[in-house]
Amino acid sequence: MSSGYGLTGGPSRCFPFWQEVLACYVVNTTMEDDSGKAKCKPALDDYYECLHHKKEYRKVVAMQAAYRRRETETARDQAPSAGEIRSLGLLDKKDEEVNIKHGRLLPTYGSNLSKGPISTVERVATQGT
Repeated sequence: MSSGYGLTGGPSRCFPFWQEVLACYVVNTTMEDDSGKAKCKPALDDYYECLHHKKEYRKVVAMQAAYRRRETETARDQAPSAGEIRSLGLLDKKDEEVNIKHGRLLPTYGSNLSKGPISTVERVATQGT
């Protein structure tokens, strides 16, 4: 408020700017000559900006527009789908294509097939049951 009192009774947030405007008018104008008002234009602009925040609002809107423009210009056409991200492209391919080498300790289908006649150790193990 230009009176200098805010809502809580203390000085308002823009009161120092208003004091600058008044001090400028007192120094640069007289009763007969108002031509000094032009010198007070920057102080008056600061006071209006404090009251209405129009320059700040325009700056924020311009920044948001630039951010949105940048987001839409980003090439997301070649982005992987959700399924490709989950599987990393490994589930649909064979081991040879992915170049996965199984360790000797990991069982595979081929290692579980019998390789010939049953050895004596295996006969003893099966007869005991």
